[in-house]
Amino acid sequence: MMKQRNVIGLLATTTLLAGVLAPTAQAAIALDRTRVIFDGSVQSVSLSVSNQNKQLPYLAQGWLEDEQGNKIQSPLTVLPPVQRIEPGKPSQVKIQALPAAKMLPQDRETLYYFNLREIPPKSNKPNSLQIALQTRIKLFYRPAAIAPERNAAPWQEQLTLSKQGDKYIVNNPTPYYVTIVDAASRKGVEGAKGFEPFMVPPKGSTPLTVSAGSVGNSPVLTYINDYGGRPPLSFNCSGSACTVVPEKKTAE
Repeated sequence: MMKQRNVIGLLATTTLLAGVLAPTAQAAIALDRTRVIFDGSVQSVSLSVSNQNKQLPYLAQGWLEDEQGNKIQSPLTVLPPVQRIEPGKPSQVKIQALPAAKMLPQDRETLYYFNLREIPPKSNKPNSLQIALQTRIKLFYRPAAIAPERNAAPWQEQLTLSKQGDKYIVNNPTPYYVTIVDAASRKGVEGAKGFEPFMVPPKGSTPLTVSAGSVGNSPVLTYINDYGGRPPLSFNCSGSACTVVPEKKTAE
């Protein structure tokens, strides 16, 4: 899922004004995706970026962070780290694997975050307010050894739920991260109130962020796939254990 953080260049006389205006700003530098899957069998992945502003050039600054939010330059790096993009023009950012990438775990994904910050041109107007937006998306380094087969069933269907008191625990036996963005009692109804999206790490478990009672005995979880789609997972529960009911494939 895509997160934007407002980075305010304070050229105005009051920070209050900046706080009020920042949420209404529109990003000038646009990215072509909401997540990056870095296939371990390739040396680099190129992302398309573009300057949506038709009048002004912008600088685009890119960098990577690890799972804890620390800036990194290895085992993956961003090239170029800063570039100028002319008004209305497209460009590319390359994420390059360094030799150290071979030292990453080969039996599971590794999570990073790609950040792209726009830097507006300096204004000649006195007391002007410049607003820069920053986009932060997930990057999953996926070793070649665990690349899913093209026609295989979604690995998310391997998730299970285990009930502990009034909580469901989401169990992920796969080598992939799974992002859950909604939970409901059945398909086609509004999600449970108070639900917060979360991510289940490879071969890990994470509690559902709402009570078991709020999603009932046949919960439906919604996840984000590699392409940004949001398919549902319908669970069938027996006692305290729940498994996914596979989606029926339509005949071609």
